[in-house]
Amino acid sequence: MYLLDTNVWLERLLGQAHSDDVGRLLDTLPTEELTMTDFTLHSLGVILGRLGQRAVFVQFVQDVLIDGAIFLARLRPEAMEQVVAIMDRHNLDFDDAYQYAAAEQEDAIIVSFDRDFDRTQRGRRTPAEVIANC
Repeated sequence: MYLLDTNVWLERLLGQAHSDDVGRLLDTLPTEELTMTDFTLHSLGVILGRLGQRAVFVQFVQDVLIDGAIFLARLRPEAMEQVVAIMDRHNLDFDDAYQYAAAEQEDAIIVSFDRDFDRTQRGRRTPAEVIANC
């Protein structure tokens, strides 16, 4: 299972430098091997809303979560203590600690462009690294 961090989705949605790598990743891996967090979903809604791309957000939800059936991981309120402990242990921001805790919960590999995960036990892989190992 691969947990795709918010920045991976944004890379593709906004057509940024590594958008093609993300596209190849999404074309290569079966959707049942992919997950995202509810935190990512809400962050994408906020960011795309601020950019005036509300229709893109609605289409994304349809394509990825409804039609694509990518798993949406959620942390229960009881897990927030763990998130804070991860923040302290690895010096991560809340959003990264949330992703990390969800990856632990789902036993998933974190796919991200964020180097902050490199200082953790789980680490992270970029989309290009995942594709190279498929």
